[in-house]
Amino acid sequence: MSFTIYPAIDMRGGKCVRLIQGDYNQETVYGDSPFDMAKKFADEGAEWIHMVDLDGAKEGSRINDEYVLAVAEKLDAKVQIGGGIRSAKDIEHYLDRGVDRVIIGSIAVSNTELVKEWLAKYGGEKIAIGLDAKDGYVATHGWIETSSLKAVDLGKELVEAGAETFIFTDIATDGMLSGPNIEAVAELARETGKSVIASGGVSSLEDLAALKKYCDQGVSGAICGKSLYTGKFTVTEALEEVKGSC
Repeated sequence: MSFTIYPAIDMRGGKCVRLIQGDYNQETVYGDSPFDMAKKFADEGAEWIHMVDLDGAKEGSRINDEYVLAVAEKLDAKVQIGGGIRSAKDIEHYLDRGVDRVIIGSIAVSNTELVKEWLAKYGGEKIAIGLDAKDGYVATHGWIETSSLKAVDLGKELVEAGAETFIFTDIATDGMLSGPNIEAVAELARETGKSVIASGGVSSLEDLAALKKYCDQGVSGAICGKSLYTGKFTVTEALEEVKGSC
């Protein structure tokens, strides 16, 4: 297994933005074109692009999907998308048009049984489960609400239904450039026995190297957002840092 770098493109109002700890009132705009940003990352060597429809996450419907589909259609990089995916129709809207993986977040908590049906229908390779946690508990609806369900417990339940990939975000670290919660990421990988992508807090190449140390335990990649936008490192440098198998 190799360790994958996922450059992040968070979209709001058709622009590339970053939020601090998921707060829609703490937004910085980093680009006017999600497609141009994705192309830049792909040109630097990214094999995957991680895209999030922030408007969709908040409103519960697809809003910035045109940019996602353009990237999937025109670039060689694979695409995973989260935000506003609430139905089988939403899933098929993306998968049928070249998107490689959809990310299911809030609805995994609010309607776990439905997500289990989707895992059975589309497969664990096509559906990633986004577990965004606050103090270990899953947060939902664009991180506006926190559930009473522990991320690890939900992860175990969904593994039994066929989940293969989790994206774990510690909200406390997201957008803070304070370093990822490596312990929590590694714990989820160990407890579920599946692939876990770290999200939130990556601020340096050293953070990536530290995460890769757990690659043989299931920590399979890292989503990099603000660190790329603020010039902490480039996609090319990140890929060089984590090259080679676990």
